[in-house]
Amino acid sequence: MADLHKSFKIRPFQAEDKDDIAKLWKDCDLVVPLNDPIRDINTKIQFQPDLFLVGELNNKVIASVMIGYEGHRGWINYLAVSPLFQNNGLGKLLMNKAEDMLQEMGCLKINLQVREHNTQVIEFYRNLGYQDDHVISMGKRLT
Repeated sequence: MADLHKSFKIRPFQAEDKDDIAKLWKDCDLVVPLNDPIRDINTKIQFQPDLFLVGELNNKVIASVMIGYEGHRGWINYLAVSPLFQNNGLGKLLMNKAEDMLQEMGCLKINLQVREHNTQVIEFYRNLGYQDDHVISMGKRLT
């Protein structure tokens, strides 16, 4: 695992990553019918593009995370590690980088959302120190 961690590089998103990231999200079951991954990527690169990270191994995209901060709370979206490389600590490395970036910006708390049926991902975040805030997440689609 140490060799894998040494070879794993975290870098900012680049335009040529778009199709690889969309495929990664689909492979990780992060895309639901209401989500268009290409649209979500295009939106992110218009707002805080420096908070969109890619993880690569041997110059191949295998991971990503979208980070957001609006001055009050940080947000984590689309944390993904290719199923071929899950359970090797790469997601934790991405989260550590995201947390460091947000903390440097003055962020005091990070929020994230996980679909309630995704117990494996819930356990991943619990192991990183995240807990249920006992709030109800509400949303309204504008388009």
